[in-house]
Amino acid sequence: MNRFSHIDLRVNRLALALPFYEKLLPALGFTRTFHSADWRVFAGEGELPSAPYFAITEDANHRPCANLIGFWATDREEVDRIAALVKEAGGKLNDGPRQFPISPTYYAVYFEDPCGNKYEVVHRLN
Repeated sequence: MNRFSHIDLRVNRLALALPFYEKLLPALGFTRTFHSADWRVFAGEGELPSAPYFAITEDANHRPCANLIGFWATDREEVDRIAALVKEAGGKLNDGPRQFPISPTYYAVYFEDPCGNKYEVVHRLN
């Protein structure tokens, strides 16, 4: 059972970050939107509130830290596609996509959104 529920993310400049997330999140399966004045919500399949979702709000005082949010990829090609999309959408690739020595099948890309929040997309068999 995947126990993921949601992410409430702060960015320090929504106008800078939103175009990035409008490209990235649908590619990760968050294809439906439920936006309000203060939150931009991208949801996966299922009915809210039980559907997984990714919510973004602006906090001018937010500063990114070393926290990292990771997503599974179905295969190495998806990792490569997400890496290309990150570059195209204005994100910063920090490492990869490549094989990492974490396990013999750990293939990942590490990146940041335009506000410095950190992510990983990984495919691994074991």
